[in-house]
Amino acid sequence: MTTPLESVRNVALRLDGAMSDYDALLEQIGERPIVLLGEASHGTREFYRMRAEISRRLIEEKGFEAVVVEADWPDALRLNRYARHDGDDTLMNAFADFQRFPQWMWRNHEVRDFLAWLHQHNAGRDRARQTGFYGLDVYSLHRSAEAVIEYLQGIDPDQAKLAREGYACFDHADDPFRYGRDAAFGINKSCEDTAVRLLADLLEKSTQYLREDGRRAADEQFFAEQNARVVINAEAYYRAMFGSRVDTWNLRDDHMTDTLAELRQHLRDQGGQGKLIVWAHNSHLGDASSTEMGWGRFQHNVGQLVRQRFGAENAFLVGFTTHTGYVSAAQDWDGPVEHRWVRPSLDGSYERLFHESGLDRFYLPLTDERTAPLREIRLERAIGVIYRPETERQSHYFQASLPSQFDAVFHLDETNAVEPFEKGELWRPEVIPDTYPFGV
Repeated sequence: MTTPLESVRNVALRLDGAMSDYDALLEQIGERPIVLLGEASHGTREFYRMRAEISRRLIEEKGFEAVVVEADWPDALRLNRYARHDGDDTLMNAFADFQRFPQWMWRNHEVRDFLAWLHQHNAGRDRARQTGFYGLDVYSLHRSAEAVIEYLQGIDPDQAKLAREGYACFDHADDPFRYGRDAAFGINKSCEDTAVRLLADLLEKSTQYLREDGRRAADEQFFAEQNARVVINAEAYYRAMFGSRVDTWNLRDDHMTDTLAELRQHLRDQGGQGKLIVWAHNSHLGDASSTEMGWGRFQHNVGQLVRQRFGAENAFLVGFTTHTGYVSAAQDWDGPVEHRWVRPSLDGSYERLFHESGLDRFYLPLTDERTAPLREIRLERAIGVIYRPETERQSHYFQASLPSQFDAVFHLDETNAVEPFEKGELWRPEVIPDTYPFGV
């Protein structure tokens, strides 16, 4: 019987650092309209760079129309405007709205270089043939409310006044976490009904607002509608953080999937195909039903919901893993970004198995029947914006069956930290202890 190690060695395709490294992936993707590109950490340079390279090929060779990322809708929308030559922002100014922790997730050199390429790619193209850049996330409660008011101010000042008065319900707590606590415990009234009513008004008046013909007007109306949806879902998310019956992870990934569905429909309504590339963490994009998230915590995620909602035949899920190296991450929430050493992967993990293959960097198509031995449940590592090596097993590993979780995976044995715009004094290579792995 073939062992898991033999299976990796028999099926994996070694990477040469050339664009041809992605030929097998593009062939497997075929005509699928939704491609999910993950990452094992939010701070690894190679994951960002490779996703950008894959996205370039998907855009140029397969006509993908949008890159949708794990970022807030209004913040990413400013980058979208730059990419599509709307307004007079410079490239660096277009990143200015990314002020919320962790800024380095998007304010980094790899994302900058991709946006510069996308801006150039879109130059001179009809709006219908341009590729956009959008956010998926749910955190931007106040920013999205402000964006709705700003849109209405330019098209319907009376409705803008009503929106300003309605969204003032949130003003007693500039911090959305404080709003969620106060609403959950009855200290202040929930703003849920107001947020829902304002979205309904926006949708009801859309025909009136779109008397102006053209793709740009339709886009601006859709952008405002989506910001209104963010307000509704952000309100529910922050309120649920202080409750006990609703899983906020599920609320967040429901919102992300709904955003993909709304954007895909908008693109198709405008004559496009609705072909989407998604950049987010492996924990969001790998099918949660094949991990302990789904088995024991009853959590679902974007990867699982996309397969269910659009059909597994219409989506291709790609994971990225690493054995060791460096990562940009914080030690605590809202802490400064640091240049951290990633400890070698644990025994019993997929990452350690891939390391032991001796292949270094490779692409592994998991739909190949020869990868069946890999279905045996193993540990898988996940580093978010916080890295705590002192509690490595508890903080950064979960159990999974990789071939059911993803359609393919890229493994890079050693990786480097993504370079933030603002490094700070703590962003310097962490010294590897001479006593590792035997020291305390």
